[in-house]
Amino acid sequence: MAELKMPDVNMVLIAGNLTSAPSFRRTTNGTPVANFYIASNRRFKDNTGQWRESVCYVGIVAWYKLAESCHQNLQKGSAVVIDGELQSRAWKNEDGTSKNVVEIKARRIQFLNKRKNDDASFDDKYDDSTIENDYIDQTPDDEEKSNDETGVPKDDDFNFGYEDLTF
Repeated sequence: MAELKMPDVNMVLIAGNLTSAPSFRRTTNGTPVANFYIASNRRFKDNTGQWRESVCYVGIVAWYKLAESCHQNLQKGSAVVIDGELQSRAWKNEDGTSKNVVEIKARRIQFLNKRKNDDASFDDKYDDSTIENDYIDQTPDDEEKSNDETGVPKDDDFNFGYEDLTF
């Protein structure tokens, strides 16, 4: 049997809300780092048909400019989407006990809330016609927008061949 090589893939995409404000510090060599936790909620129906909610608390670490941006823009309750990778680390406390943690090392963080210093509301900056025109202007002229006159793609436009799979 041929040797199977496992791909080197470590990717996480998660959305949630901060459980507290990020802690911000600098390492001994001056590198900025921010740590915080998010709560990611999942709603599901149980066996009885009742809606339930499950919460997963996940530690996040951000470095360099991303850490500074988190410190400036995030607070308790802020909604974020985080793209990163899982990492584990271990250390010994001052009392000699070993600690291990698995956390997400953030590559990108999308802040979903309005910025603290942003006084103008979304409605003041944009109206529906501006957004629609911006979208249309960004579409290349030679790209086919849809197969019908409504501008909505037909179902065949999204055929990825999954119906041919057998289980």
